Amino acid sequence: MRPTLLPLLLAAVLLPAHLHAEESPAQPAAPVTAEQAQIDDLARRLAASEQQRDALTAELNANDGERENAQLQRLRQENQRLKLQLKKTQAEVPGRLLSDQQMWFAVGAGAALLGVILGALLRGNRRTRREWIN
Repeated sequence: MRPTLLPLLLAAVLLPAHLHAEESPAQPAAPVTAEQAQIDDLARRLAASEQQRDALTAELNANDGERENAQLQRLRQENQRLKLQLKKTQAEVPGRLLSDQQMWFAVGAGAALLGVILGALLRGNRRTRREWIN
């Protein structure tokens, strides 16, 4: 490439970028004020929305407290009713004679006693001596 064309080519490439970067001074003033007005409006709306949200949150918390108090009162009444019902039921049902463990012990003792009695009856009157033969 020729050395004389290089500066010309460089100037041709940089010229559109320089022309594109220039702006007229009258245009920036109008959009900045419109954008600023829009930002201010949005900031006011945000503040109003936050105030509304805070008011609604406080109202919701107050309603939740009342609702929880009513629900707590209902649960306490139901708890008392169930306790009375349990006491009535326990008073009506007689106590068990034997516990489960005692019942199994009695069944085992009865089975052993029955085995001894049957063994004695089956033996009969045989009084012969039976020994193992060695």
